[in-house]
Amino acid sequence: MAPIPLQRDTVQRPGTTRAGLAHGPRLASRTSLPGIPLAPSAARRFVRAALAEWTGIGVPAAVGFSDRLADDAVTVTNELVTNAVVHAGTTVDLVLRLEEEGGDEPSAALVLEVTDHHPARPVSGDEPGAGPGPAGVSPGELPDPAEYGRGLQLVATLADSWGITYRTGLKTVWARLPVDDWSAPPAPPDGEALRRGLRAAEILAPAARRTERDDAVWDSRGAPAFLAEASDLLAGQLDEDLVAAIAGQLLVPRLADWCAIWLEAEGGGPAAEPRLARVWHSDETGTEPLRAALEREPLRLPADVGSGPVSVSVPVPWPAHSAEEVREGDAEVREEDGEDPRDRQAAPAPPPHPGGRDGAALAFRITAGGRVLGTVLVGREGVARVPEAVASLIEDFVRRLGLAVGAARAYTRQATISRILQRGLLPSKVAEIPGVTSALVYEPSDDGVVGGDFYDIFACPGDRWCFVLGDVQGSGPEAAVVTGLARPWLRLLSREGFGVGEVLDRLNRLLLDDAMEAAEAAALMVAAAGGQQLHDGTQSRFLSLLYGEVVPLPDGGVRCTVASAGHPLPLLLRPDGSVRPAAEPQVLLGVVEDVAYESQGFDLAPGDTLLCVTDGVTERRSGPLMFDDGDGLARVLAGCAGLPAEVTAERIRRAVHEFAEQPPDDDVALLVLHAH
Repeated sequence: MAPIPLQRDTVQRPGTTRAGLAHGPRLASRTSLPGIPLAPSAARRFVRAALAEWTGIGVPAAVGFSDRLADDAVTVTNELVTNAVVHAGTTVDLVLRLEEEGGDEPSAALVLEVTDHHPARPVSGDEPGAGPGPAGVSPGELPDPAEYGRGLQLVATLADSWGITYRTGLKTVWARLPVDDWSAPPAPPDGEALRRGLRAAEILAPAARRTERDDAVWDSRGAPAFLAEASDLLAGQLDEDLVAAIAGQLLVPRLADWCAIWLEAEGGGPAAEPRLARVWHSDETGTEPLRAALEREPLRLPADVGSGPVSVSVPVPWPAHSAEEVREGDAEVREEDGEDPRDRQAAPAPPPHPGGRDGAALAFRITAGGRVLGTVLVGREGVARVPEAVASLIEDFVRRLGLAVGAARAYTRQATISRILQRGLLPSKVAEIPGVTSALVYEPSDDGVVGGDFYDIFACPGDRWCFVLGDVQGSGPEAAVVTGLARPWLRLLSREGFGVGEVLDRLNRLLLDDAMEAAEAAALMVAAAGGQQLHDGTQSRFLSLLYGEVVPLPDGGVRCTVASAGHPLPLLLRPDGSVRPAAEPQVLLGVVEDVAYESQGFDLAPGDTLLCVTDGVTERRSGPLMFDDGDGLARVLAGCAGLPAEVTAERIRRAVHEFAEQPPDDDVALLVLHAH
C-alpha cells in the first residue's frame, strides 16, 4: 500500500486523466446532504442507486460496472462524506460523474466529488509540512491504522487518482475509479431495490427532476411512516434555516410540485416582514423564477387564520410556462409550418398565471406554543384542488416543522446568551511574559452552553506574571457565575502579593463561604432568562485549578512556581524530549475547608516548554480508552521538543481531535509556555 499523499496535492498516476479533464461525454448524478450523522448512509445508498439507474437506462460505459466497482465507489464515498461531516460540519455536496474516453482503447472512469463549505478545515490526516502522513511519521513509513484511521489509505488504494480542489468558500475532495471490467451487461436492476436505495438519499435531498406521484400511498401506513422519517430528520437541527431546507426537500416532490417557507422575525412585532427562508421546486430551473415571483408579492394570511390549510391564489411561474419550454414549443410549431425557427427570434415567455388557473396552492401557519413562527406555501400543478388526505398530511407535517423551528430558536437564544457570558468570563487579551511565548487553545464543547473551562495570563506588581487554567464542575449558568467570581478573585489576591499556595488557600475559603449563595441566586436568574435547567446541589462550587507565577531570570529563562488543585498536572518538556510532571496533586477547591495548599518551583530554561491542560484533554474518550491512558499526553508532548509554542499547541489539539471519530464532548483548553 502506498503512503498517503499530501492532502493539498493533486495525486495522479502515470497515464491517468485528471478529474474534470476528460473529453468524452459525461453523465452525472448529484445531491446535497446536510452535515448530520445520517449523511454517509444516505450517500452510500445514493451511489448504489445511481449506478443501478445508469445500468438500467443502457449507458454504454455501464457495461463495465461490476459489483467490485460499486463496492469501491460506495467505500470511497462513505469515507469522504464521513470526513466532511465530522471535520467540516457543513452541508455536503456529492457528485457522481461518469467520464468516457474514446480512441483506440476506449476507457471510462467514475469520478466522485465530495464538497464541503469549510475550506479552512483540513482533510483528516493533513499535517502541513509533516510529509505524506500524520505528524511524526516519515514519508517512508505507514501510519498506524489503529491510531490514525484507515479512511484515506482506502481512498488512496482504491482510486486511480485523487486529490483536493480549493475554491472560494469550498473544498472538494475527488477520487477517480477506473471502469475496467468490460464484461457482459449485467441483468437489469430490480426496480423495487432501486427505489429502496434512492429513498434515504431522496429523503435528505431528492433529485431535481419530475417524479411520478401516487397519492394512494398516503394510507394508514404511508402517512405515519413519512411523518416518522420527517420527525427524525427535523429533530435535533439547531439552525432554523437548515430546518426550513430539510422541510422543503421533504415536501417536494413527494407531496407537492413546489413549496416556499417564510419565517417570522423573532420578537419583530406585527410590522416586521417575514423572511422567505426557503424555496424548493421539483424542476430546478423553476426555483429562481418562483423565488422572484414570491419576493415581489409576499404571501400574507389574515390574522385569524389557524393552523389548517388555506386555499390561496398566488402569481407563480408554473413549470408548464417556463421560458425555455415556451421557446421549444414555439419552434416545434414553426417547424411543422415549414418555417426555419432560426429565422425568427424566440418568443418571450407569457406572464405568470395565477395559481388557480394552472394548479392549486395551500398555505399553512407554522406555530409552536401558541406563537406564529411562519408560513408554508405548497403548490401542485394541473389540478383544481389538493386531495384532502394530502392536505391533512401536510398539516401534520407543518406541526412538526413548528416544533423544530421553535427548538432551533430556543437553542439560538441560549447560544446567544452563552456567547455574551463567555466574552465576559474570558480575558479579552492575555499578557505577554518577557522571555516566554505562550499559546492558548480554547474550544467549548457546546456553543449553546457556557463552558466550565477558563484561562488567564496577567501581570502583577514586582515584575511577576501569573497564569491560570481552571475548570468549574458542571457547565451552564452555575459554572458561569463561579467562573465570573473566581477569575477576578484570583487577580485581586495575586496583585495583593500573596504567594501561590496562599492564593489557593484564600480562594478555597471564598468558594466555601456563604457568599456563594449570592452566586447561586445569580445563576438561577441567568438560567430563567435563558431557559437552562439547573441541577440541585452544590456541585457547581467545585473548582479544579492550575495556578502559577513566573519571574524572569537575569541570565534568561524564568523561575516558575505552580500549584495544582484537583487539576491535571502540568508537564515540563526539556529540549532532549524528556517529559515530567511539574507539580504535585492536591484536593479540589471548594471541597474541604481546612486545606493548606503547597506550591512547587522550578526553572523554565530557554528551550523548555510547560504544558497545562484541562480534563477535556486528558479524559478525551475513544470507546473504553482515554487520551492520557499510558501517559498518552506525555508521549505526544515528547514529540514536540524544540517546537514553538503555537506549533506545540496545534499538535496537541489535533492529536486530541484525532483520538476519536466523534467530536469532543467536553471543553478542550490548553496553555503552552515556551521559554526562549
